[in-house]
Amino acid sequence: MTLTKILFVFLGGGIGSALRYLLAGVAQSLSLKISPHSLFPIGTMTVNVLGCLAIGALGAAFAEPHLAKSGLRLFLVIGILGGFTTFSSFSLESFQLANDGALRAAAINVLLTNVLCLSSAFFAYRITEHFVRA
Repeated sequence: MTLTKILFVFLGGGIGSALRYLLAGVAQSLSLKISPHSLFPIGTMTVNVLGCLAIGALGAAFAEPHLAKSGLRLFLVIGILGGFTTFSSFSLESFQLANDGALRAAAINVLLTNVLCLSSAFFAYRITEHFVRA
């Protein structure tokens, strides 16, 4: 581990965290305009799905034989996407929904987030793989 590698992760993480904050806030605000009393964490789910799309695409783009430079991979995948995705927030929000008795909303959040994120990563990987190998 070098100072340069740590700096790549640090800078990317700050950018990813700021993007997460902005995008989750916008998505949640839009959701509340549609359903003012909704407790559903659409902002976090939106960020997780987009993060999974991005990591699927980058996973394919950085796979052999198209390995990216270590610094770029650290900056984008570990830094930006590490700061951007919010699976820990998803877990806490799902728990809080269940703990507050909103079991249906908690179950929908868990199911939709997992299905959409896994599907997004698969889809982005396959599409990117097709174009990278073309």
